[in-house]
Amino acid sequence: MLVIEEHLVVSHKKPTLTPKAIIHQNFGNKASYVVEEVKEVHQIECPGLSIPQMGPCLYRCTLQLPELSVISGTFKKKKDAEQSAAEIAIEKLGICSETIDPTPQEAQESLVARIAFIFSEKFLLCDHPLGGHIRATLWRKGDLCRSIPISVLAMYDPKLLSLCKCINPDVESNPFLVISHIKSATANLYQYLATSERHLCIRRLTPYPQDIVESLMKEHGSLECIQVAAIRIPSSVEQSIEQVTLRISLREYYLDVIANELGLEDAANVMISRNLGKASSETRLFFTAPKPYLLDLSSKFANGKETLYLMGSLNVRASYFAGQDIAGDAILASIGYTRKSRDIFYEDVSVRLYYRMLLGKTPGGIYKLSREAILASELPSRFTTRANWRGSLPRDILCMFCRQHRLSEPLFSFHPFKTSSLLSGSRLKVAECGDNVIEHINGVCVTSSTHSDSELFKCEIKLLSRCGDLILLCSPKDGYKKQNDAIQNTSLKVLSWLNMWFKSMILSFERLCETADDFNIQIYSSNIISEILAGQSTHNGQLNAIQCNKLVEPTYMDSSYDMLGDLVQSLKIEGPFSGVCPCNGSLPCIRYSVSLAVQSQNVKEVIEVCDEFEFEVGVGATVSYIEEVVMQMSVGQYAYFSTNFLSSDLVFASSGESVKMLSLLSSKDCCIEYEISLIKVTEPPEERMEQALFSPPLSKQRVEFGVQQILESHASTLIDFGCGSGSLLEALLNYPTSLEKMAGVDISQKGLSRAAKVLNSKLCTNSDAGRQWTGVQSVILYEGSITNFGSQLQGFDIGTCLEVIEHMEEDQACLFGDVALSFFRPRILIVSTPNFEYNVVLQKSNPPAQEQEELDDKTLLQSCKFRNHDHKFEWTRAQFRQWASDLAARHNYKVEFSGVGGSADVEPGYASQIAVFKRDWEVKDVVKHAEEHHYNIIWEWNSRKE
Repeated sequence: MLVIEEHLVVSHKKPTLTPKAIIHQNFGNKASYVVEEVKEVHQIECPGLSIPQMGPCLYRCTLQLPELSVISGTFKKKKDAEQSAAEIAIEKLGICSETIDPTPQEAQESLVARIAFIFSEKFLLCDHPLGGHIRATLWRKGDLCRSIPISVLAMYDPKLLSLCKCINPDVESNPFLVISHIKSATANLYQYLATSERHLCIRRLTPYPQDIVESLMKEHGSLECIQVAAIRIPSSVEQSIEQVTLRISLREYYLDVIANELGLEDAANVMISRNLGKASSETRLFFTAPKPYLLDLSSKFANGKETLYLMGSLNVRASYFAGQDIAGDAILASIGYTRKSRDIFYEDVSVRLYYRMLLGKTPGGIYKLSREAILASELPSRFTTRANWRGSLPRDILCMFCRQHRLSEPLFSFHPFKTSSLLSGSRLKVAECGDNVIEHINGVCVTSSTHSDSELFKCEIKLLSRCGDLILLCSPKDGYKKQNDAIQNTSLKVLSWLNMWFKSMILSFERLCETADDFNIQIYSSNIISEILAGQSTHNGQLNAIQCNKLVEPTYMDSSYDMLGDLVQSLKIEGPFSGVCPCNGSLPCIRYSVSLAVQSQNVKEVIEVCDEFEFEVGVGATVSYIEEVVMQMSVGQYAYFSTNFLSSDLVFASSGESVKMLSLLSSKDCCIEYEISLIKVTEPPEERMEQALFSPPLSKQRVEFGVQQILESHASTLIDFGCGSGSLLEALLNYPTSLEKMAGVDISQKGLSRAAKVLNSKLCTNSDAGRQWTGVQSVILYEGSITNFGSQLQGFDIGTCLEVIEHMEEDQACLFGDVALSFFRPRILIVSTPNFEYNVVLQKSNPPAQEQEELDDKTLLQSCKFRNHDHKFEWTRAQFRQWASDLAARHNYKVEFSGVGGSADVEPGYASQIAVFKRDWEVKDVVKHAEEHHYNIIWEWNSRKE
């Protein structure tokens, strides 16, 4: 009887152990962790408001060891508290946490011992996955009995792979070298094991004890036959993938069946890839070892990808999946042995799963899969707030992308810095608002009149290869108040840059590298990046063989194709207009179904249905044409349209009927049909915060303030600067005023389109109902910037600019004031903007109680966020008064200050501050300007024409 004990094996390059793992190594079950929740109640008094608020939920851990007991600090996550307690204990006990790697000579000796142990009787009975392979070979006949392919040893025993990496680090990038090292080590065991000159396999010379074999035969003696669905990936990209069925008897070695499918006699020369997907997955690629590898396993062939190219056998698609060179046809299957059971494990692999795995190797695809909305979702271009983000977070997507392409985990480093500011010239740029709000700051940041400091964080991300080589570095200049906000935004920058390649079929790699500076990315290894991206371009190219009419078009990525008419056909919106519509920053929730239709055959197959799909408007979180359509809808309405712009890989990834889909895609008149219903709309945070405290809402109070000014001034004409979707103009139609003509101007075509639809519906409703109390005779909407001069905007009695300037850069807001009062010159100009000081009340800022007494009002103000992620600045009362007073003095206007929400006599003043500029002199001449801008008329209504 052969009895061989395994020698001590030390893995090469062991991953750094966590503090908890080190404690477990030293104390095992004697270490006891007790985590307790720490509850703290903080309160803050605001003028007129006293709301108790719970602080964040924190955790503290007590670690009890035989020798001592330690207590951690407080953390937001339980696992962080446990790790902190373990780290404290390690430091107090003086435990060394460094690991020692074996020398190549030591690793070689351990490799021989490990192989001997694998072929021992003890290993045959264990639950190791490799033991399942050895037991299965007992059913084989003749020399194949007890014969194990070397590729099985290389891929199913991590210890062997680790030792081979220690001997030769090149194994990491070329797994074929493992076979050479295993075969060489086996030669030292010639008394017990034999290797074949023609086949890559190892065979135990002496049989296993008969009683053990008979016991195993009885245990696995079923005659049952299983059928496993798999995918064949042809070597030629001209051939499409196809579904195959593996019929395996439980008395057969499943690798022999796969070998027959590949045209081989047995499994000896079947190569196996690393597992694909999750670590627990048994999904792998099985392929034929190329002849050069069989004849000579030296580095001459084992490192020669060029050899495979010259032979014409390199399977680019399979190589892209596996992250290693694969020659000839390949079988993608999910089958093998696990530690959980001695029975063979298997799952079906469908065409749909193949394309979902392909999709999961791209940044946008990972996000689509996390949303479970492949045909509707897109990776957003901006991270505004954690509350508005749906699906996997950017950091998680980046980590998944690195794993899929066998890169090291991304390295995130933080650089805290202090930034100071003065009252004048403060330039705080906000990227989001809400609970986890990103405070995006460029330059100076605080709005108090005295000098103060605020700590911000910059995040730097490094992508490294498995060998530790630096691939790229992303180091944005933007600062954020929270570390997590910095991580998410910087991760999204890297993902957005990479996604440019994966979404486009016409972008060259050279052009992609040229755009790196725009994303604050420095490339250190263009070769590795090009290898990662090369496989995807091959997949994009092979889609031509299975695309439907115009479904894959380079123009889909062309920015000039952003108009709805270029993407959507036969748009039809049904249902009554409810008035509740999406706007920028809102969260519409839709139900949709997508079908593949062939009109000539009157056939329509549903390929994706989603009952609730919520997305943020304005950040690219959904397919462009879906957002365009939804922006034209109100809650309760239904939309129907078709499009030809959708790649066929997304169709296959969504649909389970691959054969039927392929047949439909080959039709010349096939198209994609969408059915969408708008279920609800969640308003942006600014409106939600205001509505929680004010009744009526601030928006309505601002309208009522404007109406009062109109009544007092007897104005007959009004122009709304930055009218957006026409909410003010629509609201004014509900009041009996002296207005006869109204106009609106905005730079957004989307907003103006919405305004036209809303105003037209309102005017038609008033006319049908016979409401004569509004004297408005004409309404006109202009497209253009309110900082440009145009004589079309002259001659109005009253001008309004309500909650607009904060959406502009601060210098542009100042420019608008000068243009409005020097060129447009309305008799009255009303400008409103948020009072930044009131954000303390709206956002219920809540510092820890013990720090409360040490904070003055100005320091407390620094903890506030802007009310909307799109705000470029927000002024205090002093800043607003200074700007308005200087502006009025320059242009001979008088200015009065007021506001809505709150009170001028009670701190912190009005929630929305208002300046009313009045001109008491007559305009005698028409102002002319050398660079006069012509405003395009988007929509016009006239009561006489009606």
